[in-house]
Amino acid sequence: MAARGRILERIRRLQGRGGGAPSAAERLDMESYLRAHPRGPLPAVSLAQFEERVKANAGISERVASLVEVPGALARYLRSLDLPLSGCCSPELATLDWRGAGLALEARAARDADRVGVSGAFCAVAETGTLMLVSGAATPASVSLVPETHVAVVPARRIVAHMEDAWDLLRAERRELPRAVNFVSGPSRTADIEQTLILGAHGPYRVHVIIVG
Repeated sequence: MAARGRILERIRRLQGRGGGAPSAAERLDMESYLRAHPRGPLPAVSLAQFEERVKANAGISERVASLVEVPGALARYLRSLDLPLSGCCSPELATLDWRGAGLALEARAARDADRVGVSGAFCAVAETGTLMLVSGAATPASVSLVPETHVAVVPARRIVAHMEDAWDLLRAERRELPRAVNFVSGPSRTADIEQTLILGAHGPYRVHVIIVG
């Protein structure tokens, strides 16, 4: 973050804007510019389409009525695939009753030995079946990137229609961008070798989305 800050400050000085963060006047100019350039037509999408796109991206989704049901849903999913009932979860999910569902999840960043990682999501995009994840002390990026199985818990009310809506939400709720914003559209994959699709090439090869509400 310090290195990025120095680079941005140097760019601002070369532009004649001085160092430091953008001023309130500059932010107002940016917001005015965005309002003056409305978007073109966007297709209508729904929660059902989000689920369809998750499946098309080689992921799996299921719905539960409340957060209380998440540990039980996760336990059923892991047992159905004979996966470990241990691993890590984002600290923001530490208060869920994992132990009551027979799970041993530690609220911390992921380690190399973790085979299961459970994260929240800042929001999700219905049009593409994409998760938007932001890094932070309570949401370490490694939980969704290191384990071979990534499970994301997403409130239904945080599923927005389009990518533009996701950025609007981030700007509205966080004046400063987090260090990293990651977009997850199904398992990691590559077709670099002879055009053969390989899942899990650079990260998880299973993505399961639990939709709450």
